[in-house]
Amino acid sequence: MEPVPTGQDPRSALDRQALRALLDAQRDRIGVYARTRPSRPHAPADPSADPPAPVPAPVQELLDAFPVAALLVAPLLGADGRITDFLYLTQNTRAVAYSRTHVPAASVSHWSGPVRLFDRFPVLEDTGLPRMLADAHHERAPQGPEIVEWFIPRAEGPPARLSNDVVVAPCGDHLLVTWEPGHRVRMAVAAQKLVRTCWAEWNVADGTVAPSLGFGHVLGLAPGVPVPADLLALADLAVPASLPELYRLLYDVFLRKRRSECALRLKGGYERVIRVVAEPARPRGGPVWAVRAVLVDITDDTRRRALAEAAGTEARRQRARAEALAEVADSLREAVLPRSPGGLASSGIDTAVVYRPDSTGSGVGGDWYKARKLPDGRLLLALGDARGHGLDAVTLMAKLRYALAGLVYTDAPVEQLTHWLNDMACDDGVESTATAVIARYHPERGLLRWTCAGHPLPVLLRDGRATLLPAPPGGPGLTLGVLPDQPYSASETPLAEDDVLLYSDGLIERRATDPDEDTTRLLDAAGDLLRTRPALRDHAGLQAYADALVARLDGPHRSDDVTLLALRHTTHRSSPDTDEPGTDEPETDEPGTDEQGTGR
Repeated sequence: MEPVPTGQDPRSALDRQALRALLDAQRDRIGVYARTRPSRPHAPADPSADPPAPVPAPVQELLDAFPVAALLVAPLLGADGRITDFLYLTQNTRAVAYSRTHVPAASVSHWSGPVRLFDRFPVLEDTGLPRMLADAHHERAPQGPEIVEWFIPRAEGPPARLSNDVVVAPCGDHLLVTWEPGHRVRMAVAAQKLVRTCWAEWNVADGTVAPSLGFGHVLGLAPGVPVPADLLALADLAVPASLPELYRLLYDVFLRKRRSECALRLKGGYERVIRVVAEPARPRGGPVWAVRAVLVDITDDTRRRALAEAAGTEARRQRARAEALAEVADSLREAVLPRSPGGLASSGIDTAVVYRPDSTGSGVGGDWYKARKLPDGRLLLALGDARGHGLDAVTLMAKLRYALAGLVYTDAPVEQLTHWLNDMACDDGVESTATAVIARYHPERGLLRWTCAGHPLPVLLRDGRATLLPAPPGGPGLTLGVLPDQPYSASETPLAEDDVLLYSDGLIERRATDPDEDTTRLLDAAGDLLRTRPALRDHAGLQAYADALVARLDGPHRSDDVTLLALRHTTHRSSPDTDEPGTDEPETDEPGTDEQGTGR
C-alpha cells in the first residue's frame, strides 16, 4: 500500500489507491486478452510462385502525394479464383509516419518488401478489414469508411491500441487501403449522444440544412429517416402548442437579428422536449442568410423539474394539512382539558405536573391525566398515553378520559374500569391503542388501588429512597385496544404521610434502549434529586422537584411527549363520613380545578 503523503486527507488517499487498483486490474485483463488471442496459421508461400513486380515509381509517387496514410495490397488467388490471402506491396510516406508514431518500436519487423498482410499484422485478421478487402475485389466498389480497431502486442508492457476509419477501394488489380484517425469524429458523435446535444445550420435561401452527425439521434429520428431539410420540416416535428415559441425565435433571429432560444415539444409516443438556441448568420450589412442553432434534449430535466414541482406542491399541501390538523388538535386539547391541577388538598393529596412536547415537533401528542374527587370522598387518579400524534391521538385521548369520567360513577373496582376502557379502545379501531395507569385512592385508609395497562410502573419516594412499585398480581396488563375482553388485576399500595408517587410517560422510554436500564436511570435520578431537594412538604417544593427531574432526564433525541404527574400524600383534612357530594370540593372539569391534560 502506498504511504499517505504528508498533509493529504487519509480518506482521499484510500480512494486514490482504490482507483489505482481498479485501473491496474483492468490493464491486466487487457494484457491477458491480447496474449490469448488465437493467430490462424497461413499457408507457406509457394516457392515456385513468381515474386510480385516492384511498384512502379510513378505509382509510388502518386501514393506519396495522398493526404492520408495508404497501403497498396494485392489479393492472392487460388486455382479456383478464390482469395487465399493478401499481399502487402507498399505504403506511402504518411503511412510510414503513422507507423513511427503509433506502432511500438521493435513490435513489428522492419518492412523490406512485399509481405503477406496478416503475417505482418496478425491481429488485423480478426477485424472487418478482410471482409472489406474481399468485397472491394469482388464488387469492384469502394468499401467504408468503417471503423477498424486492433492492437499490436509489445515485447514488454500493455499492447498498443489502434483505431481508424478505413476505406478500401479497387485500383486496377490491386486494392488501395487508406485510413485516418477516426476517434475525433466518433468522439463528436458519442459526445452528442451522451449529452443529447447537436447542432445544425439552416440555409434560408435554398432551404437546405448542414446538420451534425448526432442531429437525428437528438431529435429521436429512427435510423435512415432523413433529418428536417428546412425550418418548416422542423416545425412539422413539433406539437402544435410549440409553434408560437418557434415563431418567436425565428422572429428574433430574422428581424431583430439577435440570439434567441425556446423549448420545443416534439411529436411521438415518447414526447421529447428540445431546447433550441439560435443565432443569425449573415454577411456584413446584409440580410440573415442562415440560422445557426444548437439543440439540446432536455426531456429528462423537464420531467425531473415537473416531478420536483409536483412533489413540492404536495409537500406544501401536506404541511398545510398537518399544520391545520395540529391547530385543530391543539384547540381540541385546550377545550377539553384543564390547565392546572388542584382541588384535592382537602383529601390529603397534593399534585404537580410537568409536560414537554416531543423534540421532533411531530404534533400534539396523546398524553393525558385525570385527578378528581368522587362523590363518596375517594379520588380518581389516572394517567395515560394514546397512540400517535395529532388529531387521532387527541380524539382517542378525549374518548378515554370522558369514558373513564363516566364509568367511575358505577363504583366498579379499578380492574373493571380498565377492562371496560380496553373494550372501548378495541371497538374504536386497530390503531386505537393506549397505555394507562388507573387508580382509586381511599383517603380514610390511606390506600391506593391501581391497575397498569402496558404503562411504566409508578415510582414511590419514601424515606429518601426511590423504588418502583411492584406490578399488580400477574404482571402489568396488556395495552388498551390490543385484544378485547382482557382481565386486569389491581395492586394495593398503602401511603404514609409525605410519600410521593411519580407517574411518568415518555420520560425514560427511548427507542433502541433497554427498558431495565431506562428504569434504573429514572430511579437513580429520582433518588439523587430527593437527597439534594428534601423539602417536598409544600406545593412549590413538589413542583420544583418535578421540574428538576424532567430537566435531568429529558434530552434532544426524545421522540415522544413527556408527562410527569407527582402526587404527595399530605395530612388528611376531612373524613369521608362528612363528605357530602358537592359541598367541600367541586366536581367539575373546568380549567384550573382538578385535572390536567398535556400535549403539544
